[in-house]
Amino acid sequence: MAEYIAPTREMKFVLKDVIGISEISELARFQDASDDIIDAVLEEAGKFCSEILSPLNVVGDRQGARLADDGVKSSPGFKEAYAAYAENGWTSVSGDVDYGGQGLPIILASAVYEFVDAANMAFSLCSMLTTGAIESIVAHGSEEQKNSYLEKMISGQWSGSMNLTESHAGTDVGALRTKAEPVGDGTYRISGQKIFISWGDHDMTENIIHLVLARTPGSPAGTRGISLFIVPKYLVNEDGSLGAYNDAKCVSLEHKLGIHGSPTCVMAFGDEGNCVGYMLGAENKGMAAMFTMMNNARLNVGIQGVACAERAWQMAVDYAKERVQGVAIGATKPGPSAIIEHANVRRMLLTIKSTTEAARAITMLNAKALDLGGHHPDAKTRERYRGLADLLTPLSKAYGSDMGVENASLALQVHGGMGFIEETGIAQVFRDSRINPIYEGTNGIQAMDLVGRKLSMSGGAHWRDFLDEISDFGKNLPDRDEFSGLGKNLADAIAATRETAEWILACHMDNMRSALAGSSPFLRLFSVTVGCYLLAKGAVVARNRLDNGDQETDFLEAKIITARFYAEQIVPPTIGLKASIMAGDDLFFAIATENMG
Repeated sequence: MAEYIAPTREMKFVLKDVIGISEISELARFQDASDDIIDAVLEEAGKFCSEILSPLNVVGDRQGARLADDGVKSSPGFKEAYAAYAENGWTSVSGDVDYGGQGLPIILASAVYEFVDAANMAFSLCSMLTTGAIESIVAHGSEEQKNSYLEKMISGQWSGSMNLTESHAGTDVGALRTKAEPVGDGTYRISGQKIFISWGDHDMTENIIHLVLARTPGSPAGTRGISLFIVPKYLVNEDGSLGAYNDAKCVSLEHKLGIHGSPTCVMAFGDEGNCVGYMLGAENKGMAAMFTMMNNARLNVGIQGVACAERAWQMAVDYAKERVQGVAIGATKPGPSAIIEHANVRRMLLTIKSTTEAARAITMLNAKALDLGGHHPDAKTRERYRGLADLLTPLSKAYGSDMGVENASLALQVHGGMGFIEETGIAQVFRDSRINPIYEGTNGIQAMDLVGRKLSMSGGAHWRDFLDEISDFGKNLPDRDEFSGLGKNLADAIAATRETAEWILACHMDNMRSALAGSSPFLRLFSVTVGCYLLAKGAVVARNRLDNGDQETDFLEAKIITARFYAEQIVPPTIGLKASIMAGDDLFFAIATENMG
């Protein structure tokens, strides 16, 4: 099977021409993120991912992590690859410079993450979870905690994990039972078991900093009584050296559909009564502290979905060029045709290409909003971008991860019977991608979050302002035939999104269940509208560059055609979701529960 080739030219186009990374580079905090630095980071990251991480992808799938007597052992080659990954600075791209990080913007780190995810998704999860843990400690930790953990986590010497789920407490986190008993010296004794903990134990770093949700004695019921604790695998001495083992261990590994190279652990804390935890943030405010990490993770899971879609695209188009079958209608050459010449195969390929590019643009806009929302000097601008980041996070996570699954499935279909055979590799992409709509908040939860919370924030100003921005852009598309269908379908998508959003907000008053019944199709409609807008922006840039004599003719013309395909083939059926969104919930509950079966 062919190795992954990082799409560096594509990523540069998205960051510079579509999303506008220059707005971030103009900020004092990110003044080092020059064009040359951006190019160098993308080129070097792409090279590392293609040459080092991609060949290990199939190794991790076939020889997954295993549990030995002395802990979890990573897949062959992973430990050495991680050492090189950390040594080359890929763990520290957006890390705080005060703790040894490079201080580059989240958007550039997100682009690097996509390359890493696509090259080897199982491997990438270790770094992703560490980044989330770092963010939680930065936001909620004491100075002592920051000084104890951040430098070595940012350097990659230590990793992090996130421990929420219990066997009876998945989406309903408030039902968790893990305990944190105060000792009297400011520390706590942690006891309990967590499940589905990615990279909860491994041999790639010398220490693992677990973030663990637990309850203190007498805490309120539900999520209001949850606190967050730092629980190192090994205690850390005052001089920064490693101390005693901290009674936190993996007791079993899950046998999974995919991402076999990522150890999914059942973690036992305090089996011997000696697990020490340090409260992170305020007591009973653990969910707020954890969501600092969770929001980062949700964007990154969306990026993982885009990465799966990109790898699926590369495999599908390569196979379609090589596989000869039948004579295509309209073929200009005698004899059998490559299947890429058949119209239905072209439809599948362009569907993969256009939706992957749309989802990528959404995730990168989300990352830009995080950068500007966190660091723009103007308070009103910060607030506007924070609102946009809140709005885009469920879109990024759900649409990105859905496109990973749907496009991996389409790519498998392009392979025909060979796609069902493991040796081609596309089956692994399909299996690996399937977790993305599930973890870090299922996509159903993302839809509920969008409809139940995000639409009503600031009285609905965030989504209305964003749709107004998209509408203004659409009204000013170039007056050319190639943009006519794009403009019409974008306008129709905006109108459908606006109408359904207002209907949903009206349901907030007296029928929230009806609003939630249509939440998943609404999230898809909103995502496709935003995707169409961003692809259209790219098409306008491409046309302007071509008109000014740019020599990247094939690449730029493909941008225009891809945007048109998305507008004319992906948008119209999505607009049709309006009726189902506004149909309400009556039929959902028309069959009695006892008769469902």
